[in-house]
Parts: sequence; C-alpha cells; structure tokens
Amino acid sequence: MSGRGRLALCAFAATLLAAGALLPLVDPATWIIQAALLLAVQSGAGALVRRWSSARALTVSVQALVSLVALTAVFVRDQALAGFLPGPEAVGRFGALLTAGADDVGQYAIPAPATDGIRLMLVGGVLVIGLAVDALAVTFRSAAPAGLPLLALYSVAAGLSGGGASWLWFLLAAAGYLVLLLAEGRDRLSQWGRVFGAAPPRGGRAAAGSAAPGGRGPVAPVRTGRRIGVVALGVALAVPAALPSLGGGLLDGTGPGGGGGGGGMINAVNPLVSLQDSLNQPEDREVLRYRTNAKDTSGLYLRLTSLDDFDGEMWKLTQRPLGDVPERLPRPAGLSGEVPTTEITTSISASDAYAQVWLPMPYPASRVAADGRWRYESVGRTLVGDKDQTTKGVQYSVTSLAVKPTQQQLAGAPRAPEQLLREYTRLPASLPADVRSTALQVTKDAPNDYERAVRLQDWFAVEGGFRYDTEVSSGTGPGAISRFLKDKEGFCVHFSFSMAAMARTLGIPARVAVGFTPGAPRSDGDMSVGIRDAHAWPELYFEGVGWTRFEPTPSRGSVPEYTRPETPANRPSAPAQPEQSASAAPSAAPSAQDSCPPQARRLGECGDPEQSGAAAPSDPGPPVGTILLVAAGVAAAVLIPLLPLLWRTRVRARRLGAAGRGAEEVAARTLAVWAEVIDTAWDHGIPPDDSQTPRRTAERIVTLGGLEGEPAEAVHRVAGAVEQVLYAPQPRPVAGLADDAALVRAGLAAPLGRAGRLRALLVPRSTVRVVWAFSSGWAAFTARWADRRGRLLARWSSALRRPSRQRG
Repeated sequence: MSGRGRLALCAFAATLLAAGALLPLVDPATWIIQAALLLAVQSGAGALVRRWSSARALTVSVQALVSLVALTAVFVRDQALAGFLPGPEAVGRFGALLTAGADDVGQYAIPAPATDGIRLMLVGGVLVIGLAVDALAVTFRSAAPAGLPLLALYSVAAGLSGGGASWLWFLLAAAGYLVLLLAEGRDRLSQWGRVFGAAPPRGGRAAAGSAAPGGRGPVAPVRTGRRIGVVALGVALAVPAALPSLGGGLLDGTGPGGGGGGGGMINAVNPLVSLQDSLNQPEDREVLRYRTNAKDTSGLYLRLTSLDDFDGEMWKLTQRPLGDVPERLPRPAGLSGEVPTTEITTSISASDAYAQVWLPMPYPASRVAADGRWRYESVGRTLVGDKDQTTKGVQYSVTSLAVKPTQQQLAGAPRAPEQLLREYTRLPASLPADVRSTALQVTKDAPNDYERAVRLQDWFAVEGGFRYDTEVSSGTGPGAISRFLKDKEGFCVHFSFSMAAMARTLGIPARVAVGFTPGAPRSDGDMSVGIRDAHAWPELYFEGVGWTRFEPTPSRGSVPEYTRPETPANRPSAPAQPEQSASAAPSAAPSAQDSCPPQARRLGECGDPEQSGAAAPSDPGPPVGTILLVAAGVAAAVLIPLLPLLWRTRVRARRLGAAGRGAEEVAARTLAVWAEVIDTAWDHGIPPDDSQTPRRTAERIVTLGGLEGEPAEAVHRVAGAVEQVLYAPQPRPVAGLADDAALVRAGLAAPLGRAGRLRALLVPRSTVRVVWAFSSGWAAFTARWADRRGRLLARWSSALRRPSRQRG
C-alpha cells in the first residue's frame, strides 16, 4: 500500500474512532454504520482523485460533492433528482430535517431517540469532520493539525454524554490520532530513502539500527516512534488516574469532608460556589435518572441535605452524629396524622460521572433500599456515604411521602416547640437591620406565619421585580442579603437563603435545602435530571405539617400547590375566558399542537400535525451554498479561537525546552526563559517595559502581580540568571529555570477569577507579537522590493539611454 493510501485509511479510522464518543447520545446506535459507510465513500473518492490529479482543491471539492450526493441518496432520496442529485426540493427537505433535529435535541434527554433529524445531524457532522481530517492529513500531508477537528468532535460528544465511560472514548479517539501520526511519520521517513541505512563499516557488520534484516529498509526509527507514542498515550491515561481528583463540591463530586473516614460525623460544606458552577456548566449532562409512580412529578424534588446554621457569612451544615440506616425511617418530625399523605415509590439510578456523598431522595423518605455503605442523619433525614461510598453508578429505591397539607392546616398551625424555635430562628447580631424591616414591610397585615411565608415567596418570585441570573456572584458576609435585596438579581442560592433569613426574622423556623428539581421526561417514561437542575430552596417549619417546601426563585422549579390561591368552589374559574378571545374569528379546524400539553409534545404523543389540518411547510430551506457557508463558519468558529492558545503553547514549549551545554546556548536559554516570564506577566495583565533592567522588571512583576513566597522568589531567580548572562565574565548555567517559569505562571493566575484565567489562556495578550512580527516582516519586504525596483528602473533607464549616446 502506498503512503497516501495508508494515510487515508488511518484518517478514516481516526475519524470513526473519535465519532465513537457520540454513541451514548442516541439510542439505537445504528447510525454509526451509516456514518462509517458514507465516510468510506468519501475517503475512497479522495483516494481516486489523488491518483489522477495532484490538485488539492479539486480533491477536497470532489469529496465534498460526493458526500453531499451520498447524504442526499440516504436521507432525502424521494425529493432528489433521479434519486440522488440534490435539487431544490431535496435542499428544502434537508432544511426541514435539520430544523426537526434541532427541536428533538432540545426536547429529549440523553440518550435521545434516533429520529431522522438527529441521524442527519450526527452522520453529516461525522462527514464534515472526516473531510477536514482527510484534507489536512492526506491531501495536505500534515497530520498534526488534523487533531483539532478530532478534538472538537470528541469534546462535544464527551460534554453532551455527561462523561459516561469517557476514558474508553478518549482512549479510542487518542489511539486513532496516534495511529494517524505514526502513519504520517512512516510515510515521511520512507521518503528519506536510506539515510539511516548507510553502507556497513569495515568488517561487513551493519550499524545497529541502520536497516532491517533482509535489506527491507530502515525500521528502527519507526519502531522507536511507535514506542514513544504508545508510552506517551499510556502516561496520559495513567497519570491523571493516579492523581487525586478535584471534586466539584456538594452537587458535583464528593466534595470536601462528607461521610468518609468512618461516617461518625457529617462535616460542614459550603454549597454556594459548587451550586453556581453546576448551573453555569456550558453543556448539561445527566446525573440522575428515575422512574416513579407519582402522578405529578412537578413537586418531586430530589433533596440532598439541608443547611441550618446561619452565621451571618453563609448558610452551613451543622455537624451531627450519624447512625445506621433503619429498615423504616421514623415519621417526619412535626407531621400529624391529620395531614393527608400519599406513599410513592421512586427507583433512581445515578450516573457513573456523578460521585456524591449525599444520596438524592424525595423528601420525606420513609424507606430506602440502596447497595453500599450508607449512614443516616436523623435531623436532616439524609443518607451519607461511609468510607468513600458515593453515588457513582448506584441504583436504589426510595419510598417517600407526598405530603398534601391544606391552606387551613398551615394557617392554623400551632406554635413550634421551644427548642426547635431557638435553633431554627437563631440569627447573628451582624445581620443588617434592613433584612428584618423589609420582611416586616412585605408581610404587613398578614394574620399568621403561613400568610407571611406565602407573601415572602410571592414577593421574590413575582411581585418584587427580581431577576434570575446565574452569573451573579454568590457573595458572603453580613451585607450579602442586603446587596441582593437592593440589586434584585441572583440565582436560587440568593433567593433561598434570603427568604430563609427573612423568615427567621419573623420568628418562623427556616433552613435551606439543596438538591435537584424534578428534571425532564424521556421518551421511555423515565425522568432525566441534569447537572443544570441543581437547585436550592427554603424549608419552613409548621407544627402539624413539619418542614415544608417553598419556591421563591422565579422561573425555576414549581410553586407548591398549598401556596397557590384557591378557586372558590361555587363558581367556575374565569381566567381562561379572556384568553379564548385572542382572535375574533374562530379557527377552521382545531390545532393539535395548540391543545397538546408540553409534556405530551415532548414525548411525541401529539400526533402528526399534517393529520390535524396543519399545512405542510412551504419554505424550501436554505440553499446548498448557505449550508456549506454555515459549515465553513462553524469550522472557523471552532478552529480560529484556538489559534492564540496553540501559538502561545508552542512558543512556551520552545522557550522552556532542553538547555544546551555551550556558553552561547546557556545564554540563549536563559534569555528565552526571561522572555517567557515577561510574556506570561503580560498575558495576566502586566504589560512589558523594555526600558527597565531585569531586576527592576522582576520587582515590577512581583508588585503588580501580587506575588508572594515561591513565585516571587522564582521571578528574582530568573532575573538574577539574566543579569549573570548579560554581565558576568563567564556566566554559569542556572538549573530549574523552566520550573521557575511555571511557578511564576501559577502565581500570577492564582489571584485572578475564572474569567481572568480563561482570558490569559485563550486570548493571551502577548500574541500581539505575531502582529508586530508580521508588520516588521512586511515593512522589510516592502523596503527590499522598493530598493530592488529602484535598481531595476535605473538599469532599464540606463539601457534605454545607451543607444542614443552611441548614435551621437
């Protein structure tokens, strides 16, 4: 097989292996067979064109055209010309399928059903990535940049799949990329001829590693490259597995403390930052899946724990003793037999990517059947993992009570026990006075604690003009609630701890619960809970009912039924009548889509819109040129933002590479490390000042960067090495300069927020040097061209004048 043929085969394999990460997204996964067949057709078309012509643009164009024809024949054959040519009707059908696929992606949880629209998006995406990989690695013979589209494919798939078996998909994708690199290396090495196969020395014995036995050419360097690649891949997989993982806190990962180490006590955890990180995840991923016999899941919150200690800085979890999990949990505190309850059963399965020490359960649970080592905390009615036990991959069943108090029972609740009042109405002296005054103003003229609680909830959720925003800082300190009440923007943490604190100022026992909202229904009847369903809500205590959920956060969760206004029983509800008069003329036929509930529409139970009299879409869809332009724009949007990061990484690796032994090499290495330190400081907001000495520059970086300890000492060590190189008669090499540069980079990034660190990584300021270098090179080029043009003009003018002088 020729070198290009081997490269084409490896490019095909690398793309298909990276596409394997998409398999958990859709069920069934038979779409991968279609993708493999069409990818083989695309790769074969490129191989044929390359045998006939070396025109690169022609090869890529033919492959794109063949891919489009293949997609047309598979997905829109009925609308195509002659069954495979993409005409106007076929393009319109493509647009309709893509629109339907986008709607399906927004409706279904993972794994989604393999609808035509979703299959087109998957197969078309694999073909686009495959075309980019084949063009870079085979047509342009540069396999290294082909890793970018492969990385984009794997990253999107891994993010959407929630990390399920991510190590396996990473191993497959990395192995495909490694094989592609090795194939390119072998192809390049074979083009060198017998450089390493020199004539044997005297004595007739060949040099070690010069050629393979039998005269088949040099193979030792190829074998060495393979070994290095395999070892590098093994290290990339083994080292992260051996290092301690960084948990995401209360809602994502085990978090600090928890139930490990014997499970004797439950440690205090601050969930504010971890909850906000969960809500701001760029891609939602499934953490829980459950099936329940509850008729209404809108109030089925999955509760992890409750925070009941408010010290003015934050809400925390009180340290409490743990015990064995009883066969049946005791009846909830304060719940009387007069309050109607319904027993429901919920079977829950946690994702392998969700490792949490608290077991998510509907509240209040009465019986739990879970494998593993779990401990019971009776006050908060929570289960905590013992000795490194987490929710990772755990399947369990929970029997819980759906408590349905009436408004009259809540309004007539007697005073809570004194001990409970003292514990759950405790407030710090540092709490600003406006928190209590605002609570009194909002609940003015309310006759009882229930009415006060409902007015607080409605004020936050509807009447107070608050705005839901997950980008707002959680905030700590005594003034955090006052700032929130003034700015009126935040997310569930702000609403829950503010309402709980205000309820305590009114003498109502309150705490903050943390967990998940009910999630979204799946096509198979299960409910799917994603990481973005993480939530916090206040629980208020009413004697006879117990701890009761309220929902003050606008646009999140569901308002409890017992807090909604009651409709008088002796007359029909009237709000629906004005809505019916939105149009004076009645419609000719009923609309199935309008009458279909959102949940049924999500499950695909609303029927075919064409059967209910809805007109078929007449929009022909986007033309082929628009589709190709959008595809090119998407590829550019993925690749172009990574260019500064890639350039900066390459420059850093070159500067911090292995040091030489000669004096000139030592000096060059030292100055390169110093340039890296200066550019690192620039990336983190400290622009360079070339007018200052190395010592002054080091002091400036330390001062402006707020460096202390080892990072500050590292800056001064590198500056001292530079001074020695510049001024010492015989400069001595200084060890560890690359490590010092890494210390400086870590020290400068530490005080920055997430946005600052991302900016320094993705958009480093020092990349402006590329623009400067280009400008300098362009200026030098124009100067050389002007000088050469002047000499040519002078020569031509001299040649033209010479005959006239001869005639004279």
